Amino acid sequence: MDLDALRLAVYRSFAERGHPPSFDELAPEVDADPSAVAACLRELATARHLVLDSVGRIVMAHPFSAVPMGFSVMGQHTLWWGGCAWDSFALPHLLLDEPGLLVATRCPNCDKALAWVVHRDGPPEGDEVAHFLVPVAHMWDDVLHTCGNQRLFCSPDCVDGWLERTSNDRGYVMDLSTLWRLAEHWYDGRLDAGYLRREPAQAADYLRSVGLVGEFWGT
Repeated sequence: MDLDALRLAVYRSFAERGHPPSFDELAPEVDADPSAVAACLRELATARHLVLDSVGRIVMAHPFSAVPMGFSVMGQHTLWWGGCAWDSFALPHLLLDEPGLLVATRCPNCDKALAWVVHRDGPPEGDEVAHFLVPVAHMWDDVLHTCGNQRLFCSPDCVDGWLERTSNDRGYVMDLSTLWRLAEHWYDGRLDAGYLRREPAQAADYLRSVGLVGEFWGT
């Protein structure tokens, strides 16, 4: 089976419909039976193209999520779940048929509703900040935990309040402009055939190009 064709079928379903395809929907697209599809999805998960649950269902195909992870991302006609702050701000850069997307969430500390219309021509205005609990070097140790703790807060004070209340150590805090730059080109090509994930050195170069090194990487 062509793994890249399978990967594309998953990603394009997310992009077009806001949710992943079923095994039965994927099988005719890649000319394989559902059991073979399930096995190949596991290969894609091992290669970090997908995140599966304990029974092999697709949970995430970054920057898309099949389940609520704290962010809704609304287009002209389609609703997506953003996997985290990073992924939610990345979706407008990947879904080029959308002029802009409404990213909505709640501050984890005070529960205030937060929302921005995110465009490709520049970051949204606002004094809110993103807090990344897990550094890049350890994000795939438990990717669902990582994504569930990349959140947007009203202010640095709300980050501090949440950290005190949850007894978590401080991670990396960035403003909306930095988050937008981080998300802008991270997923370039992910909806195209032949997409290759960045090697660690390439990822480090990208992070450095948007001004993120040291603590963000985990060094």
